[in-house]
Amino acid sequence: MDTTAPVYQIRGRFLNQNDLAEIRQVTADHWDQGRTAISRVLCRRWQWRQPNGQLKDMACRSLLLALEKKGELSLPPRLKESFRHPRRADRRAYVIDSTELAGQLSAFGSLTIKMVRRTPDEGLWDFLVDRHHYLGSPWIVGSYLKYLAYLDDRLVACLGWGSAAWKVAARDQVIGWSREQRESNLAKVVNNVRFLVLPWVKIPHLASKVLALNIRRLAGDWFAFYRQHPCLLETFVDTTRFQGTCYRAANWVRVGETTGRGKYDRYNQWAEPVKAVFLYPLTKDFQEELRG
Repeated sequence: MDTTAPVYQIRGRFLNQNDLAEIRQVTADHWDQGRTAISRVLCRRWQWRQPNGQLKDMACRSLLLALEKKGELSLPPRLKESFRHPRRADRRAYVIDSTELAGQLSAFGSLTIKMVRRTPDEGLWDFLVDRHHYLGSPWIVGSYLKYLAYLDDRLVACLGWGSAAWKVAARDQVIGWSREQRESNLAKVVNNVRFLVLPWVKIPHLASKVLALNIRRLAGDWFAFYRQHPCLLETFVDTTRFQGTCYRAANWVRVGETTGRGKYDRYNQWAEPVKAVFLYPLTKDFQEELRG
């Protein structure tokens, strides 16, 4: 039996039987330390890092979960309860002004965006998105940034950006890249994983203004964190709930639909609603950059 022949390709890594044996051994050796420790040991062994040098431990944990679903691996129990756990959510003492905020946007003064990744307010973002977004707080694999939007010092919206979906037919057709080009340049595509206007905010056109304002600073923040220049943004809109009006108003372009497999599903394991695919180029020559 050839133990060096690829068996799986997960998160861009080809795994053979020798790799699977190594993963099982590392899991056994670090069982009591938990999943995070296991993923970090593997990342160091493989030199699996982001462009800014940080370990790709979230991507590695996604790989481990995929192997567990395939029956190739048993993982230790989680050491920490999920944020979605109701008892943990209830312990957070965030006091939010939830009185209705209505009127015309022109009647207000300043609209500001605050990046909260690795700040004390990141927990506030998690809390609000978990409580008020229909999908809850996301499990983001890879790179991500989180933002809070304020209108005259009132908190009005939350936005989250993360690593791009691995494979999207409608997007990939627009770019025109090969599989090898996609593997090399996918980090230049950023996904709008969450956009929440708080439910008590009733101001027409606010969503598109917030989105446009966030986009103006996103590329700079992304480079500061991850040493990567993004050139294309993507998002997926569940058209059974929304029409994507704010994206259209902010000059995003609808290019097609998903297949219903989900952002991280490359193995047909989770059925999701078909969603509209919207793209926003950050550079005029984004297709050439992504095929480069």
